[in-house]
Amino acid sequence: MEPEHIRASDADRDRVADRLREALAQGRLDQVEYEERLDSVYRAKTVGELAPVTHDLPDTPEPATVGFDTPGLQVSTNEAREMAERSQGRENLVAVFGGAERKGRWLVEPRTNASVLFGGISLDFREAVLSQRDVTVQCAVVFGGLDIVVPHGVRVVNNTTAIFGGANLRGTDAVTDPNAPTIRLTGTCMFGGIDVRAKDPKRKKGKKHT
Repeated sequence: MEPEHIRASDADRDRVADRLREALAQGRLDQVEYEERLDSVYRAKTVGELAPVTHDLPDTPEPATVGFDTPGLQVSTNEAREMAERSQGRENLVAVFGGAERKGRWLVEPRTNASVLFGGISLDFREAVLSQRDVTVQCAVVFGGLDIVVPHGVRVVNNTTAIFGGANLRGTDAVTDPNAPTIRLTGTCMFGGIDVRAKDPKRKKGKKHT
């Protein structure tokens, strides 16, 4: 069988999607081009159908800027890159009749799968380091909730489907810079809710003087 006729795997699609996100962050693609190509990626059935999506992009993408560049969240380039090098590509968070959370300094994978069933997940991005400037949170929220906190200046794009539920975004709609760090929400919210808030970074408590 010719290589281009081999059925594409989820990993194959994710690799191409990662290259598209890099190209968007570098300004090689505009938002419309990115979304059109990303749609083609997830409709592709074979490896051959994936090839044309990145035919005009460099084979070795330039490293993306990692870490949120927002006031109060100064992350050294070396620290951010060292964390990004440990990226596994995706992370799975599951809360079934319980809870899960990510907060503090943590590495945000290119794709985070957040699955909630009669429970809740909390994601605090205010001290997080992005593995790349454009990341995706794939949501499956059923009879539960997903709470997301981002620092001001982060762009949140909601592409979720609501079925007797919904997503509420507060304080993020004013971010229009295409080069801003971007979190894309995809998936389904059924009989549940996704709450996104933009908040200032946490203030570190100083030592009390006696």
